[in-house]
Amino acid sequence: MNGMDVSRLGVLRLGVAQLINWGVTFYLPGAFGQAIADDLGWSGQRVFAGLSVAMLVMGLVSPFVARLIRRLGARQVLQLGALLNALGCCGLASCQSPVPYFMAWAVLGGGMRLSLYDALFAVLAGLLAAKARPLMIQITLLGGLASAVFWPLGHALNEVLGWRSGLGVYAALALFSGLLLSGLPGIRVDVVHRATETDGVTPWQRQAGYAMGMMLIGFMSAGLSGHLPTILAGFGVPVGLVALWGIGQTTARLIQALLAQSVPALRLNVWVGAGLTLCFVMALLSQQWAWLACLFIFGYGAMNGLGTLLRASLPFELFAHDRYTLLQGRLLAPGFLVSAGAPWFYAMVRESAGDRGLLLLSLGISLVLWGVAMTLRWHCRGTSF
Repeated sequence: MNGMDVSRLGVLRLGVAQLINWGVTFYLPGAFGQAIADDLGWSGQRVFAGLSVAMLVMGLVSPFVARLIRRLGARQVLQLGALLNALGCCGLASCQSPVPYFMAWAVLGGGMRLSLYDALFAVLAGLLAAKARPLMIQITLLGGLASAVFWPLGHALNEVLGWRSGLGVYAALALFSGLLLSGLPGIRVDVVHRATETDGVTPWQRQAGYAMGMMLIGFMSAGLSGHLPTILAGFGVPVGLVALWGIGQTTARLIQALLAQSVPALRLNVWVGAGLTLCFVMALLSQQWAWLACLFIFGYGAMNGLGTLLRASLPFELFAHDRYTLLQGRLLAPGFLVSAGAPWFYAMVRESAGDRGLLLLSLGISLVLWGVAMTLRWHCRGTSF
């Protein structure tokens, strides 16, 4: 299809590359954050502020990703992102003071924006329009296991090699992910649609609803992900069971793949808002019941996994298909910028209000997200492109 490898092997390679790049970037603080803080004598706020820097860079470069794909080609952009991820991990492994630490995270931010789902899905949407949705789901089935693989892997590497050498292994894995993409063709301007936007073509309510919903999901995910292992430990649950988060993500995406397109994205958006609210209610009640904590982490992983799919699939129901790449890049940028403060903010809340404070904060965000999703569905009812 227009030169894009969408065979089973191609989907497998893309899925494994996503699993690796999510694991060595977004889930890195959950694996090595405490070890870095203990070794360098830093506070949790400072350590998790690194991910904030990365999210800030993601927001700043987001509007330019579509242009970069058109100029360099899809494969080249994805491989450049993997290379930046490797360089960022090496930078973290060698840092001794805050400035090099945050510079390394800035490099990781650029790599994350170029290597993770959003850049890849923009290419698939430009190629196949709505037909890309099943491929997106298949790719995320592997990518959703990143936390289940890399949190235990990171803890094991830290125990055996120390966090600096462990990050060196992460860098090597990032380079390997780039090699997985080497057989995929580059896709340039003739495939990724150009769109000239004029205000009013896409109702501002749809743009605002999509941007707000994705911003809330991203803020909560960026802020909470690094603290989940310690939260579970506080519930008396073995750290290894944090893998339920990744298993929940993949299970939910597999169910979505089996349902195909029988569940509209707008309806699924409402379900995710309600599901997240229920998950954090369970978490607040789970201090005395470890099984309820396990159900929470599985359910939260499932809802987070569906949230990632919504970021890719909602635009097909909200915007004209030839405007997907342009609008998604613009509308996700504010969410990345706001999410930049999430790791630092969540670390501050945890130090002042403990794990319960984090869960209450997340419950509040979930309620707002649920309201935004219902409002967006009400606005779009009876209208379509």
